[in-house]
Amino acid sequence: MFHDVQNSGLFEDSKTFADAIPLKDPMLIIEKYHHEKEDPNFDMDAFVKSCFRMPAHIKSTFEPDKSGSVTEHIERLWSVLTRQPEDQERGGSLIPIPHPYVVPGGRFREIYYWDSYFTMLGLKESGETELIGHMVNNFAYLIDTFGFIPTANRTYYLSRSQPPFFSLMVSLFSEINGKEVLVQYLPQMQREYDYWMDNGNKNEPFSAHRRLVILPEGHVLNRYWDDKATPRPESYIEDVELGHKAASKYNASVKETYRHIRAAAESGWDFSSRWFSDENDFATVHTTDILPVDLNCLMYFLEKKLSEAYLLSGDIESCRVYEEKAGNRAKAIQLYFWDEKKKYYMDYDFKKETFTKAVTLAGTFPLFFNLVSKQQSHCMKTYIRLNFLKSGGLRTTNINSGQQWDAPNGWAPLQWIAYKGLRNYNFDQTADDLSAEWLGMIEKEFKYSGRMLEKYNVSDTNLTAGGGEYANQEGFGWTNAVYLRMKNRKR
Repeated sequence: MFHDVQNSGLFEDSKTFADAIPLKDPMLIIEKYHHEKEDPNFDMDAFVKSCFRMPAHIKSTFEPDKSGSVTEHIERLWSVLTRQPEDQERGGSLIPIPHPYVVPGGRFREIYYWDSYFTMLGLKESGETELIGHMVNNFAYLIDTFGFIPTANRTYYLSRSQPPFFSLMVSLFSEINGKEVLVQYLPQMQREYDYWMDNGNKNEPFSAHRRLVILPEGHVLNRYWDDKATPRPESYIEDVELGHKAASKYNASVKETYRHIRAAAESGWDFSSRWFSDENDFATVHTTDILPVDLNCLMYFLEKKLSEAYLLSGDIESCRVYEEKAGNRAKAIQLYFWDEKKKYYMDYDFKKETFTKAVTLAGTFPLFFNLVSKQQSHCMKTYIRLNFLKSGGLRTTNINSGQQWDAPNGWAPLQWIAYKGLRNYNFDQTADDLSAEWLGMIEKEFKYSGRMLEKYNVSDTNLTAGGGEYANQEGFGWTNAVYLRMKNRKR
C-alpha cells in the first residue's frame, strides 16, 4: 500500500505520506486497501484521505515584523519551533521523546540530530539553558532506547544516524552546568562510540564493516552507512527513479545505489557532488566508498571527550585508552586527508586508495577541532578565501551540480565551523569578513521577506537558494542560532 501511494503522484513531497497519521488500526487500513483497490472506481486520493490525516506544514503563527531586528524575530521564533512532549501525536512514524525540543521548521516536524547542536548554540545566546538540557536528555534517551541517535525521531530513520555531534552537545552543556555533566552522560557517549566503531571482527587493511574501515598500520577511520538497502520512505519516488537510472546507465546494483543514497543522507549533506564519481551525475553516488574528513574529526572529538570523562570519573586506564585512540586518529587524519598539493583537507576514497575530487567546506573541520599545524593553517586560510568566500558567505563546494549541498548555496552550520576554525588560529580578519558577508545576506533577506531560511545563495545574494529534493524551507533552527552566535561575535 505504501509503495502504491508513494507512486501515485498524490504528494509533491514523499515525506508527507511518510509522516501521515493513520485514523484507524493499520491492519484494518491494509485490509480495506486490498479489498477496495481492485474496484474499477477505486479512488486512491479518497482512500488516503479517509484513512490518514496529513501532517501540517510548520509555518510561523505570527506575521514577521520586518521593521524590527533579526534578533528580535529569532527570539519570538523559538517558541514557534519548540515542541512539547504532550503535543506529540502517537500512531504514526513519530517516535515520542520525553522532553521539550526544537524542530528546524517547514517540512521538518521532528528533532534532527546534527541540526540540534547548532540550534543549541543559539539557545545558549538566548538564555534558554533549560531547553538545552531537555534536548541533551532527549538524545540520551534515544541512545538508551536504540543504541544510537537516529537522524530524527521517526521510525523510518532507525537504520541510520547523522554526524555524531552528541559529545559537542554534552560539552556545550558542561559549559553551563559544570564538568560533572561529562561524567553524567559518559554511558551514552560510550554507547554512541561503540555504535560507530562496530568492526564485525574485520581486521584486513581496507576492509570495512558498517561504519568502520580498517586501514594499514593499525589505523581505523569511519564512513557513513545505512543498515538498509531500500528506497527511503521519505523520498521514495526519488530513490526508486535514481536506482533504476544507475542500473540502466552504469549497470550498478540497485540495492547498492540505495545504500549509497542512504549513507549520504546519514552525512547530513543530502545531497552533494561530494558523494558522486561524476560530479554532475547523482547516479554515480558511491558514499560508502568514501572516508569523510568531517566525520573523522567528530570521532576524534568524541574520543577526546571520552578520555576526559573517564579521567573525571576516576577511571585512569580508560582515560589513557581513549587519549591514545584520539592521538592515533589525529595521525590518520593527517595521513589520509591532508592533500599536500592543494594544501587543504580532502575526503579519501578507500576503494581507490586516493583522494576524491570534491573540494568542500568539510575540509575546514580540522581547523574547528584544532588538528592543524600553524603552517597548514596559513595555507588553509588562503585556500578558503580563494575557493569558498563569496558575497554572501562561504559556498559549500566549488561545483554547481544542482544539488543543494553544492555551489552556489551556503549553509549555517558550515559557516560556523569555518568561522570558529579561523578564530581558533587567530585569523580574525578573515573570520570577520566571512561573518560580515553571511550576516549581511541574512539581514538583507529578512528585510525583504521577513523570513529566516534553511540555506542561502551566497554567490548571488539577489537569488534564492535552490536544488535538492524539496523547496527551500523557512524557520529555521540552525540559521537562527548561527546568526545569534556570530552577531554576538562569539568565538
